[in-house]
Amino acid sequence: MTTEQDTMFEQVEQVLEKLRPFLLRDGGDCELVAVDDGIVQLRLLGACGTCPSSTITLKAGIERALLEEVPGVVEVEQVF
Repeated sequence: MTTEQDTMFEQVEQVLEKLRPFLLRDGGDCELVAVDDGIVQLRLLGACGTCPSSTITLKAGIERALLEEVPGVVEVEQVF
């Protein structure tokens, strides 16, 4: 990983830490798997992993926050 990728990874982690209490409140969580060329790969855990609304949580919640707060993020993908 380059220094730029390390920095983006750390910034993504910081944003996820802010969002994590909301996920935990509903019995879920997320794990940052990788950041590559602006694409953030997340694994949804717990209730979030099986929730029918997980795509909405991922795109409308997590992705929106990351696009606003982390320069260079272009997309969030769910990995299993």
